[in-house]
Amino acid sequence: MGVIHKFKGQHGGFDWEGVAITKYPNERARDVIKKQMIGPDDGAQHFDMRYFEVAPGGYTSFDNHTHDHGVLVVRGRGKVRLGKEKYDIGFGDIIYISPNDDHQFENNYDEPLGFICVIPPKKKK
Repeated sequence: MGVIHKFKGQHGGFDWEGVAITKYPNERARDVIKKQMIGPDDGAQHFDMRYFEVAPGGYTSFDNHTHDHGVLVVRGRGKVRLGKEKYDIGFGDIIYISPNDDHQFENNYDEPLGFICVIPPKKKK
């Protein structure tokens, strides 16, 4: 059975019913929140959909994964580092991150940078 998480963002916030803030599990990041929008708890078996928000001056960890990512910027602007290059990104931009590509998101602006990220599901241990 499907699940609906109704958008309830108010006063510029990005929130959905039944979607809690989860810990961004990396000490190499600064001022980042993560919200698991759709995942195993919703019955999704083939993908995870997450929302990340990077506060002004913040950044995600510099990562490299064996899976690919699909990213849609839905708030603000910033930079994405892909390999050794940095690119300006903003609302509406779509980013594909290939498996094993080094990547990082940065926010050097005065408003939050928010993006939705879709990845394969994590394997259960």
